[in-house]
Amino acid sequence: MSDSLDRLHDAVLAARDLDPATSRTAKLFRQGSDKIAKKLAEEAIEVVIDAVAGRPDGVIRESADLLYNLTVLWAAAGVRPEQVWAEMERRERLMGIAEKLPKSPKAVKSAVKPRSTGRRPIAAVEQRIRKLG
Repeated sequence: MSDSLDRLHDAVLAARDLDPATSRTAKLFRQGSDKIAKKLAEEAIEVVIDAVAGRPDGVIRESADLLYNLTVLWAAAGVRPEQVWAEMERRERLMGIAEKLPKSPKAVKSAVKPRSTGRRPIAAVEQRIRKLG
């Protein structure tokens, strides 16, 4: 999937300076970072609404919109997808892939358990394996 988001990011950058009358992306850039952030928040809310309403097809469609608007926000902020992937890899080394990194540095230190592989296991997968075993 990261390659899809990389390609989307490249397409967003290419469309940034097109005619806003014909390009939604160019129009968003012209409207500024406040509008870009607002669109991202709107799409996130739409994903949540469809999820709560039990509409998986809506979750899929709105998630695609959410990822598009996130990519536009990244481009506006000067963030490249590989920077996000590097942060995700860093977090996986610290906390495992299924964990969100705590906000407090102290909490990070107490949660990190060094492992010989350099990566923590995927907690949800290990729990499921234990239940099946």
